[in-house]
Amino acid sequence: MNRRKFLGTAAAAVTFTVVPRHVLGGLKYVAPSDKITLGYIGCGTQGLREMTRLITNPEIQIIAVCDPNRSTTDYVDWSLNGIRNGIRRVLEEPTWGEGLDGIPGGRQIGQEVIEKYYAKNRASENYKGCSSYADFRELLEKEKDLDAVKVMTPDHLHATISIAAMKKGKHVVIHKPIANRLYEARLTIETARKMGVSTHLLAWSKRSGYGLIRDWIKDGAIGTLREIHNWSNRPVWPQWTANPSDTPPIPEGFDWDLWLGPVPDRPYHPNYTHAVFRGWYDFGAGSIADMGTYSLWPLFMTFGLNTPPISVIFYLP
Repeated sequence: MNRRKFLGTAAAAVTFTVVPRHVLGGLKYVAPSDKITLGYIGCGTQGLREMTRLITNPEIQIIAVCDPNRSTTDYVDWSLNGIRNGIRRVLEEPTWGEGLDGIPGGRQIGQEVIEKYYAKNRASENYKGCSSYADFRELLEKEKDLDAVKVMTPDHLHATISIAAMKKGKHVVIHKPIANRLYEARLTIETARKMGVSTHLLAWSKRSGYGLIRDWIKDGAIGTLREIHNWSNRPVWPQWTANPSDTPPIPEGFDWDLWLGPVPDRPYHPNYTHAVFRGWYDFGAGSIADMGTYSLWPLFMTFGLNTPPISVIFYLP
């Protein structure tokens, strides 16, 4: 889908700005005026992982990044070099990040990756660079040519950022879950309907086996569906039972207040941030919000379930 279809703009309104792609380029070329301009909010490990795939899409132009963290190497991920290697592959720079000791993240890293990739692969489009912000509100205020945002922050910021963007008339892609509180999720959905913007929740995981089982049930081959059992290997992060008592200094370049967002104030601690935030219900909803979105949603959709679970069991080691 190109920008004209995405925005639903009348042809007459874009006659003087849209240059047919076949005039300026060849196969798969997308004219700059056809591209969806995107603000990328959240440059942690998952944000950077998805960014390296998104920047190769010729129909997308990331024009701004945002993260309360400027740049650090204290992130938590599945492996020490996973993020680094992903960036190296997309930039075709086998030595990128060679001097970094830990796992990189932050808005400067995101900005660097985007600018290097576009400068190398879109030089003919007079690429002018990618803006960088700590505060998403500043991004929404200053980026006048912004079409949409992609929200890749910790869960507790999803609703706040998405609602603010939609009220500015921006289309929104949210990484799962929609919000960290049921009321926030409902408010986000209501705002999307009211503003009439396009939205997408990154949650769907199609399972071909589910469809096969549904067909067996429908054909009477295996009887009636009575119950569904769903489980996960999560959590793979620490599940703390008490707030930390020590108060380490806030890292340089990290805006703790912006990271907290709508959550009540508390002293900074690294045990709250980055990939371990799901261990606290103020910031994430644990295993259900993490993997339940992937495994439960397809079950409800495939089997047409419209009743709540009878029971939920939680195990704490």
